[in-house]
Amino acid sequence: MEHLRKRLLKVEERIVYLGQIKEGPDWGNLPALQESLKGVRDSFYDLSQEALAEKIASLEESVSFLEARCEETLSSMERVRIVRSPLRFSLKDLLENVYEEYTELGGEEDANIDPALVAARASICRRIKNKTIMQQVMVIGHEKGHGEEYRNGGSTKPWGNEKALRYMRVAETEGIPIHFYIFTPGAFPVEEYPGAAQQIARNLYVMAKLRVPMIAVTSEGGSGGAEAVGMGDMRLMFSHGYYSVISPEGAAAIEGKVREGDKLPKDLVETCADRLAITAADNLRLGTIDRVIPEPILGAKRDDFAFFRRVKAEMIRATDEVVLKTKSLRAFRAYELKLEKGGEAGLDDEPRIDVSWELADDEIERLLQLRSRKYREMARQGYQEKLSGYAAFYRRAGQSLAKLYYTFRYDILKSQHKQVKKVIKDVSGESSVLIKQVSAPFSAAYDFISRKPGGRPTRSGTLWGGGSEEQVEYGEIYTSSLANEDRTVTCPNAERHGCKDLWVPDLYGEFCGVCETCGHHFPLEYQWYMRHLFEPDSIREFNADLASINPLDFPGIDKKLELARKKTDRPCAMITFDARVMGIDIVVAMLYSNFRNGTVGAAEGEKFVRACEVAKIKRRPLLAYVHTTGGIRIHEGTLGVIQMPKCTMAVREYIGSGGLYLVVYDNNSYAGPVASFLGCSPYQFAIRSSRIGFAGPRVIRETTGEDVPPYYHSARSALKRGHIQGIWDRREFRRNLHKSLMTMGGGNLYYR
Repeated sequence: MEHLRKRLLKVEERIVYLGQIKEGPDWGNLPALQESLKGVRDSFYDLSQEALAEKIASLEESVSFLEARCEETLSSMERVRIVRSPLRFSLKDLLENVYEEYTELGGEEDANIDPALVAARASICRRIKNKTIMQQVMVIGHEKGHGEEYRNGGSTKPWGNEKALRYMRVAETEGIPIHFYIFTPGAFPVEEYPGAAQQIARNLYVMAKLRVPMIAVTSEGGSGGAEAVGMGDMRLMFSHGYYSVISPEGAAAIEGKVREGDKLPKDLVETCADRLAITAADNLRLGTIDRVIPEPILGAKRDDFAFFRRVKAEMIRATDEVVLKTKSLRAFRAYELKLEKGGEAGLDDEPRIDVSWELADDEIERLLQLRSRKYREMARQGYQEKLSGYAAFYRRAGQSLAKLYYTFRYDILKSQHKQVKKVIKDVSGESSVLIKQVSAPFSAAYDFISRKPGGRPTRSGTLWGGGSEEQVEYGEIYTSSLANEDRTVTCPNAERHGCKDLWVPDLYGEFCGVCETCGHHFPLEYQWYMRHLFEPDSIREFNADLASINPLDFPGIDKKLELARKKTDRPCAMITFDARVMGIDIVVAMLYSNFRNGTVGAAEGEKFVRACEVAKIKRRPLLAYVHTTGGIRIHEGTLGVIQMPKCTMAVREYIGSGGLYLVVYDNNSYAGPVASFLGCSPYQFAIRSSRIGFAGPRVIRETTGEDVPPYYHSARSALKRGHIQGIWDRREFRRNLHKSLMTMGGGNLYYR
């Protein structure tokens, strides 16, 4: 009777699970099944064993039929509910069933640094004939648990992602592969050190060039929180999982303009889940993942042991593939042919071929090259570039010639020039002692004659006089169009600092949008910066034809994009150009607010990557000026999210080549860009009165249940937390930028 009781309990669990997926017990034949279940449960001890077994078998058959029907019609939101179910397998279940043994690192359970992020040293074995081969890996991933509140639903805090980074480096030191498992609705949005955005950016920056194979598998992937441990050489996804730029509920709140605290319309949430293209099939089609791991009907649960065997086979196979691609195509093809031989390895069995996961130095370099190429090619279908075949050929030829020219000029000629200068300096240094002894009496006599009464000797030139401070204005003063209104405005700090009302023509004219009493910075349009920062006629825009599109066919977005293009006369939210600042040529990537609030999609990411490549070729500093960014553009789904690792890879390669990367924030800068290619810069500054962070106050309140202080995202708070390295006054922007260009960065810059 005990085994029949267990079968009955299992049937009840399956019926409840179906009700959870369908968000209600009234779907299909569920009400009748529940009544039948109740009848069997009430008469459990009144029926004979044969009759009881027959009734339970009938229930099982009916439930299986409903499950198959549900699987055939699964919506995107129903997949989200499957992933969120406490019955679903977790990282601990994978550690216990996929790996032979493991040791959790950094503490256990509620004594952990962050129980939502688990790192473990594990062993995985493959069997070749009668021989067992154990291979070591580092397993890092989110642990949702099965209802434990202290795990925070897999929402990792900044110190959890810091722990992940620490053990990534341990794996790199030991030369073992890393297996990432992603089970998170998103990162926990707090700015306390090390900061949610900053830590994700650090993780991405390190993963870009981590010298070991990385396999990333997604069950629940929520935007930046997923990418914090998701930049794999092979990106897999469970068939019932989801990977999204934002939760369906968050998208519904934005699309429906739902006020905080109001109930979200169910139909709108379902619609947004479908439109965001969040399923495994969607992401495979978009190219943001490489392969899908099949699951049982309605998703795998914690006791699906056949599924765990499949996961083990897939992880071994994926690691083998990444390793073999670093060796040679011939070796990889031979491996594939062996897998195709029937009988050597079944669909659910691990590959029975001995592949060493240790890489030589040249293989590591090939691994990094393949990773760079992989992310460089992602999301190319997410933007539009109107170039004829001739124009595209001309551009490629120009890039090749430019690379050849700058390599010859700066790598060959300049290195020789430096050597000659060093020899001359050494020789002149030795001879200067003798020359000084001979010329000293004449110099003393000249200084005595040329001295003014009561003063010092006069010398001309910018190094001695004050002329350099007066040579920073270029051409005519640009006056903001905001200065055309004849009215006054009140400074937000008037009550605290006693600021006087400001006449608009003065405020946006000679005051540069700054309150003269307290220094509060009123927002200015991006054109003001372009006219005031750079020398006249030095701006040369490039890649101006790259345009944002609507790759997911999100309803209404084509019209909104067209309105943004008419409003700005530009095709996307980023402008990339060459410019000059006080005699120094630089490359600039500017995100501005006028186009869709400065959000980043595939076009903006591609333009930024190309700006990095131009700056790298020309040996010029790269300035990312963020007039405003509202984060990743949600209407492009994961094609937008993938810009985080893609752009960070480009930044890492630019900095690695010796470039100087400066980031300056203004107005409001939030979310994905700050948590990736902006936040990874070693030199970040903010214009006074700007606001910087990972998530806005509403998201923080909804996630943490707590209000944030008024100045939580202020530039001063960001400076205290170590997010930025300084706060700049708008009126001193050019001078501070020039100082940074002259004092920061390595010797690879053309003017060093």
